[in-house]
Amino acid sequence: MSGGRGGHGGPDARDIVFVVFDGVKMLDVTGPAEVFADAHRFGARYRLGYVSPTGMPVRTSVGLRLPVDGAAESAPDPDTVIVAGGDVLAERPVAPDLVGAVRELAARSRRVVSICTGSFALAAAGLLDGRRATTHWQHASLLARTRPLVRVEPDALFVEDDGVFTSAGVSAGMDLALALLEQDHGPELTRTVARDLVMFMQRPGGQSQFSATLERRPPRTPSLRTVVDLVAARPDLDHSAPALAARVGVSPRQLTRMFATELQSTPARFVEQVRLDHARALLADGHGVAQVATRSGFGSAETMRRTFVNRLGLSPSQYRARFGTTRRGAEPRRTP
Repeated sequence: MSGGRGGHGGPDARDIVFVVFDGVKMLDVTGPAEVFADAHRFGARYRLGYVSPTGMPVRTSVGLRLPVDGAAESAPDPDTVIVAGGDVLAERPVAPDLVGAVRELAARSRRVVSICTGSFALAAAGLLDGRRATTHWQHASLLARTRPLVRVEPDALFVEDDGVFTSAGVSAGMDLALALLEQDHGPELTRTVARDLVMFMQRPGGQSQFSATLERRPPRTPSLRTVVDLVAARPDLDHSAPALAARVGVSPRQLTRMFATELQSTPARFVEQVRLDHARALLADGHGVAQVATRSGFGSAETMRRTFVNRLGLSPSQYRARFGTTRRGAEPRRTP
């Protein structure tokens, strides 16, 4: 097995095996690998290896040839298996030899991880049946539709369910790698690695992927599109189902059916997501919590706080501390 930066790791090192294939997204491999290699440099003792279904080198998404250490069956029993993503996994059925490689390694590992569309390979291997999982938001509906036994959480950056970890697109794989590092070695080493790689200490797994709701294709029904555009433009208005329905001349029940059919959501859930996205953007821009609650339509800081905690796992103040700037509008610090 190759050790990447930091060498061989010694007999007590944790073996982390990356499963790669033709068309694999390069950052899905190198991003998490750099986290573990950096951790190894600071004393974490990881040993990195790379396998392909055939044992042959693969061609990555950026056209580079990626050497491997061999086929899956040649790898020692891994501590962690990481299945990288690639557009090919969402565009066509997962190749049987890749499914076999994932199953073979998973049966011998302590934990199994997928990055981005690598979740399609885990699902094809039956490893996500009955479990919660996520993937890149662009492919979440496809995963849910083609794998009904998987409980897809389209907004999450990463999800853990009984030793199986799945993450959203590309850079979220590095967030998940930091979470795994913290699980193995605690927060101090993880903070050191995050600083060295110029990363946030750890974005919470429940944090929503960027504007997932607003990036969806516009509704086909003109009246629903009008509602969606209004909510996005003015999240601070009264957007109860009766108020929205009245604006486009339909009944609340009819509006609810339209949301379910085209957006796979309810009016209330959609409005909450838009307000959450809007609030996140304002907080990241340095605006104060009370001001953001009003401008985003939450009405009160407490209502916004409950939504943030339920949806993201942290309060608005914590969110701003992690992701915010120090630009105008920020509330002044209180001195004791």
